[in-house]
Amino acid sequence: MRITGLSFIAAVGLSVAAGSCTEETKVDISRNLDPSKMPSMVTHNISTLVSDSGVTQYKIVAPVWYVYDEVDTPYWSFPEGLYLQKFDPKFKVIATVAADSARFFRLQKLWRLEGNVEMTKAPKDVFLSPRVFWDQRRQRLYSDTFIHIENATHVLEGTGFESDERLTRYRILHPSGIFPVDRDKLKQ
Repeated sequence: MRITGLSFIAAVGLSVAAGSCTEETKVDISRNLDPSKMPSMVTHNISTLVSDSGVTQYKIVAPVWYVYDEVDTPYWSFPEGLYLQKFDPKFKVIATVAADSARFFRLQKLWRLEGNVEMTKAPKDVFLSPRVFWDQRRQRLYSDTFIHIENATHVLEGTGFESDERLTRYRILHPSGIFPVDRDKLKQ
């Protein structure tokens, strides 16, 4: 009798549960989704190499990568940060870029790096800024915000920055700070 009582209770419970799933309680979530506002790809913990004409150019490392291909201006988003290495043809690291977040506008070939942007160039040049744009078509880096540049011989600071993408020819648009002067050289 005890087994029959438990079986009866289980059967009643199952019929109540099954009866509660009617068409009225189902929700159609596809009605509220807009594919043009959703990523077409999400990748976690990425580490990928990017090549051009069979030569490895870059390594990208990021916690998460969103690809938005169905929007008016397709872009990649790295909302949790990005680390990039640039290689020479012999696969030697010649520059690095780190940022708290980044977007790559695919059609324009334009990167927007934001947060604590740190760019390094071999051997010891360091460029720090809260925002940097990298225009790959024009092979140009620029910023409209604060920039701090350190190398073996000097430290430069200011607002606004322009450079070739190799960081060899650069200028600060509005320099500021204290600049050391060799007084002996001024007397000559």
